[in-house]
Amino acid sequence: MAEEVELKLALAEDHQARFLRHPLLKQALARHVDTLDNIYYDTADLSLRQRGIALRLRRKGRDWLQTVKLAGSSAGGLSSRPEWETPYSGHFDFSAIDAVSVREWLQRPKLLARIIPICETRFRRISWRFSADHGAVLLTLDRGWIIANGRREAISEVELELAGAPVHAIFGLATQLAERIALTPSVLSKAERGYRLHLGTPPTPCKAETVALPAAIEPLDAFRRIAMSCLEHLQRNHPGALASDDPEYIHQMRVATRRLRAALRLFHPVLPGGVAESLREPLWSLMKQLGRARDLDVLLTEIANPVLAALPNEPRLPALASDITNRRYAARAEAIAMLAAPGYGRMLLTALESLHAGPADGPTRRTLQDFAFRRLKRLHRKMRRLALAASIGDPASLHALRIGVKRLRYALEFFSPLMRGTAVNNELKELSALQDTLGQLNDLTNAGALLMDCAGDDPRLREAVTLIGGWHGPHYASLLASVSHELIRLPQLRLPKLSHKPA
Repeated sequence: MAEEVELKLALAEDHQARFLRHPLLKQALARHVDTLDNIYYDTADLSLRQRGIALRLRRKGRDWLQTVKLAGSSAGGLSSRPEWETPYSGHFDFSAIDAVSVREWLQRPKLLARIIPICETRFRRISWRFSADHGAVLLTLDRGWIIANGRREAISEVELELAGAPVHAIFGLATQLAERIALTPSVLSKAERGYRLHLGTPPTPCKAETVALPAAIEPLDAFRRIAMSCLEHLQRNHPGALASDDPEYIHQMRVATRRLRAALRLFHPVLPGGVAESLREPLWSLMKQLGRARDLDVLLTEIANPVLAALPNEPRLPALASDITNRRYAARAEAIAMLAAPGYGRMLLTALESLHAGPADGPTRRTLQDFAFRRLKRLHRKMRRLALAASIGDPASLHALRIGVKRLRYALEFFSPLMRGTAVNNELKELSALQDTLGQLNDLTNAGALLMDCAGDDPRLREAVTLIGGWHGPHYASLLASVSHELIRLPQLRLPKLSHKPA
């Protein structure tokens, strides 16, 4: 069995020529070109995929190779997984697989009889070999197609694979390439993309997933898992943000950056020096750009358009909506330009390298349970103070409470695997609903200034702003009434208990 450790990067198709001209490639020890044909197999009900097994035949020249890969571990584009590669002589042979349970499962005659082709890939691969720290790094550029059920998608990928070198050698090479080329960590393998084509699964925005956190791991390891999940959340929405007009992709990327910033704040006491600093500024710049695009999405779709639909004969509203739309398109174009630029990929590579680096010091000897208990208790106390200080007549105090609720909610989401029963789900629902209500209030409060900026000195557009404010008035009053009730109840909200009592 071999252990494959590789970093997969998506290469913008219009940057392929720039990649091939990169001066770093001249330093390679060797260069090789192949045309590779691959066929991926599974059963009609995708039994192999369900067990995390990939079965592939690859043709190189006149020879065919059989490869079996297991799911292994993958985080933010860097993957490590077991694989077995053997010559193919006309029938599948799994005898070389030394993982007994996998071998025996694959060798069952009933399963073998049901294995069929699922998808194919055909691409031209250029490979370079670089010397690195008593080993080597293999760099490949793949350009071609994935084909399944009459559908196809382009392949434009760069992969860096370890050949005896340490992990940091991959990032050193990748960062140099990303200085002038748009390279972003990719979380989807060719096989996974092929399966999606086979199933006809349309691309959709991805939401955050709960991260498994065993109670026995240390807080720093928990942070790494959470941060990797945030980066994967970010990257799963990146292709859609570039290619689709659906604003939810940018919204989910903004949520991912907010969650990562929340994790940095939550775990700050245990982070090695430099980790937070290397991530905070790039994340802030990204979140600011994504936030502007999102704010204008909300201003148009949730503030202006409902009034436009309710008052179709009001002549002052379309001109204002048109100005908001133009600003929205401009903000989206700026966000996409940022996401398509080399700087975005460099930021992600810096983040991944920081997260894969070893801790500066030895073990903290602090359990995750103890750390979670203390951090949650602190955030809960702060939220209670903000709730007691908040007033429905003071928008600034409600904004501060919204932030306090959001930070507690994110912390509870991160630590929810450590909680008992369903209490944490109930509290998360309550906090999420309150955060949503406070968010709507905040949007309506900020909408006035944004709308007046769009209206400028035009008196008719300013009148349209007044119309919009009056139309939303009853809803604003209803939100305030709801928050007024929550301000009485919120200080009594209790934290759910951890599954094990902290020391």
